[in-house]
Amino acid sequence: MNNFLKKSQQLFANNVLGFFFIAVLMFQIKTYIGYRVEFNLGIENGLQQFLLFINPISSAILFFGLALLAKGKKSFKWIIRLNLLMSLWLFCNIVYYRSFTDFITLPTLTQVRNNAGDLGPSVLELFKPHDVLYFLDTVLLIVLYKFKDFKLEDIKVKRRTVGMVYLAGLAIFAINLGLAEKDRPQLLSRTFDRNYIVKYLGMYNYTVYDAVQNTKTYAQRATANSTDIAEVVNYTKATSAEPNPKYFGAAEGKNVIYLHLESMQNFLIDYKLNGEEVTPFLNSLAHDKSDFMYFDNFFHQVGQGKTADAEFMLENSLFGLPQGAAFTNRSQNTYQAAPAILGQKGYTSAVFHGNYKSFWNRDNMYKSLGFNQFFDANHYNMENKEEVLSYGLMDKPFFKESIPMLETLKQPFYTKFITVSHHFPYVMDQEKATIGKQTTGDASVDSYFQTARYADEALKEFFDYLKESGLYDNSVIVMYGDHYGISENHKEAMSKVLDKEVGTFENAQLQRVPLLIHVPGVEGGEMHQYGGQIDLLPTLLHLLGIKSNDYVQFGSDLLSKDHNEVVPFRNGDFVTPDVTSIKGKYFDTNTGELVEENEDILNYKTRAEKMLNLSDQVVNGDLLRFYTPNGFKPIDPKDYDYTYNEEDSKEVDSKVDSKVDSDK
Repeated sequence: MNNFLKKSQQLFANNVLGFFFIAVLMFQIKTYIGYRVEFNLGIENGLQQFLLFINPISSAILFFGLALLAKGKKSFKWIIRLNLLMSLWLFCNIVYYRSFTDFITLPTLTQVRNNAGDLGPSVLELFKPHDVLYFLDTVLLIVLYKFKDFKLEDIKVKRRTVGMVYLAGLAIFAINLGLAEKDRPQLLSRTFDRNYIVKYLGMYNYTVYDAVQNTKTYAQRATANSTDIAEVVNYTKATSAEPNPKYFGAAEGKNVIYLHLESMQNFLIDYKLNGEEVTPFLNSLAHDKSDFMYFDNFFHQVGQGKTADAEFMLENSLFGLPQGAAFTNRSQNTYQAAPAILGQKGYTSAVFHGNYKSFWNRDNMYKSLGFNQFFDANHYNMENKEEVLSYGLMDKPFFKESIPMLETLKQPFYTKFITVSHHFPYVMDQEKATIGKQTTGDASVDSYFQTARYADEALKEFFDYLKESGLYDNSVIVMYGDHYGISENHKEAMSKVLDKEVGTFENAQLQRVPLLIHVPGVEGGEMHQYGGQIDLLPTLLHLLGIKSNDYVQFGSDLLSKDHNEVVPFRNGDFVTPDVTSIKGKYFDTNTGELVEENEDILNYKTRAEKMLNLSDQVVNGDLLRFYTPNGFKPIDPKDYDYTYNEEDSKEVDSKVDSKVDSDK
């Protein structure tokens, strides 16, 4: 130890610059190791590997360089503080990536602030013992600074020297950017995928890039005017799919019941665990050709907003934001959403959710969408901790307690039930479990099947009520998966689950989620057309006999003969019946084999990018304030109030208690 310190003293030469460069070197090595161990960045060649190795250097020099402006020994302290700060940022991104296979953006920090109270248990599940190593360099710097035999003189770094350090950092960044642009032209101007920015420029430089992009988007609203909406309206009118006469108006005047299936992926349909069906009820509906339309090529299209993005798309047929969630960042916008459209056709609208209304900022967003009522956790019995998860009330009591509230609504109604039991980290009391766990050794994957079974059982109980009450025969019922439940980080375990290798292509195919639609009097069957959540609103409106072409909607009717089968993903990838685009590579959708770019693929790519770009312009610029469809009356969010009134709720609460007691 003494020899090490003596050598360190010689190296530092009692100079803050020595301490600075040691800090940069340790930080660079640590960050590179983090990149390789924690992130799946798709390194394809030696140049990308080299860029990944050097990109933390410029970030460390430029950030740690701020400490050199301090006087004397304060420089040492600031180097340690900045190192700790950047280490925390690295660690937060690692934990976030483990859950979402994505990187933190500034808008997601708003989401965390709003939802922090419910996130704790899920976050703790993501910690790993080796995480302490990401703070090892900080500890070593503190030891070097505090060791009593290691004296550091109060030497102020000359401003000229600081300038040279910054020039070196900027030069390294310029070389980094130049090489990145060579490998990936127009890197900063035409990418939807955060992975690219991190892979080429690094996580810290990406954070700066993200801040700049968010500043631009907020400025976009301030500078937008009525002429900006013209291109959007022309595009959506030109690409709108004509309704299929067979289905148009088939459900006119019927109730609408959306069932939001948390984290439900389509591979669960017909999947057997140890010879036993995991979701027997959903399976029965998928094969009920007389009563249900089952879409087996339906994909989620969410971004960082996950559940909130899924809701945003089905209500508006607008894509979620490239960073953050519209629910938290654009809730004050003008929208022409499903509850407002149907409200002006005589519908009463309501959302049922066993979590508190502030989660995902729903209490504000739902007002902008035009929901009449929002039955949140305040309307449910949240006292029984055995039936309450960190994300809300478990599905079985949730549906039971929702029934009396549903019965207070005037028909026809438009409703949405948001379930939570099948939510990461897939916690299930083993006394409630009716199927065993998987045995991959991956805790999240192994538990996934037990909560899926529980969610399936809860759905069956709710359907029993719908049939007994007569609502089943007078309601359109739409069940949809909101997003993936098992992320790309679990490919090894999923390979065991599916008994085949799950690589990049196969993982893209796993982004299918269930979509099942019941329309009274309409024959069902398996539907093989490709589509996504962006398509739900125009499909529903046409079933209800409402033409969608006057509205700004980027989806198309799944039942139309003109349906657009290009399914864009939020990161710019896309899938069609012919080709799957993943991070600049193209695969034959049917065989998984790599294919060369051709004219058809370029047309698909152009259409996907156009849809995403125009949708972003609408949301970021709040452009719908400049356009009102024929026959639509703009709503005022101030007309809606979701305040829980205990006196007004006593009658409903009494019905809830009676219902629960009768089911015991």
